[in-house]
Amino acid sequence: MATMPKSEGQTGKLKYIPWKSVELEDLNPLLQRQMVVGEKMMLARVLLKKGCVVPLHSHENEQITYILEGALKFEIDGREIVVHAGEVLCIPSHMPHKAIALEDTVDLDVFTPPRADWLGKTDQYLRR
Repeated sequence: MATMPKSEGQTGKLKYIPWKSVELEDLNPLLQRQMVVGEKMMLARVLLKKGCVVPLHSHENEQITYILEGALKFEIDGREIVVHAGEVLCIPSHMPHKAIALEDTVDLDVFTPPRADWLGKTDQYLRR
């Protein structure tokens, strides 16, 4: 098998991470998450039980939300948007938003830069 040359100027370290090896963090009875962090972005697998409310908040991080299973109703930018399995929502930096799980939901969130409040566990709005 041929080996591929290392890219010019590459600084990062390759990571292979099965989800089953990532700590499942319990934030409250209806909310759990797992996080994988790169140099400039972060991927979170968020598990929400039906009825879970993510309170209104905003952050400097750009966010892309991809719903794998279930549905989330977002209150954002003066309107309600329901995002179902297979759909994506792009949330700009500093835009206030709230989410409600309409059913048990598995959500993948990508943030850039990584969420310092999540990594430092200072995200009290989720820990109620």
